[in-house]
Amino acid sequence: MRFTRHKSRVTAVPDAVEVQILRQLGEELLGLVDEPAVSEDPLAALVGMPPGEVHPPDDPVLSRLLPDAYRDDPAAAGDFRRFTDADLRASKRANAKVVLASLPSDGGKLTLDRDQADAWLGCLNDLRLALGTALGVTEELDPEGYDENDPAYSALQVYGWLGYLQESLLSCLEPRTSP
Repeated sequence: MRFTRHKSRVTAVPDAVEVQILRQLGEELLGLVDEPAVSEDPLAALVGMPPGEVHPPDDPVLSRLLPDAYRDDPAAAGDFRRFTDADLRASKRANAKVVLASLPSDGGKLTLDRDQADAWLGCLNDLRLALGTALGVTEELDPEGYDENDPAYSALQVYGWLGYLQESLLSCLEPRTSP
């Protein structure tokens, strides 16, 4: 699958296997960035403030998707997370839903407008971050060092393919102009 530009739209023709992989990864991402359990503060709810304290995720994959804004200041990071966590999760869910909704059921032509393409870019980035973190991808990782029978080999192939899709889509888009 490769993205190409046609006037103001971007197209690709994923096959059934590519659709299945993207659908599975998109569904997993939706589950991963679901709403966190937070302590409710009745006074905050009454005046329209975000819910109570939101803790950083324990899961390294989710922690990579929802990093602390201030690594050296836990109090500032907590305050920032309290006001942004729900919106960040909602944005990631919205991007994944756009990808899932736009995928042809069993492969075939996929056509995206600019807003959909931006959602795809965001979702592909999140999928790569999640998969790369789960696999322990670093700059030193040598994919050639894996045996084809190793389950990590296939996952690394998917990781590389997601990067290719992201690059292919990005190369088709013109920079957005400011109003």
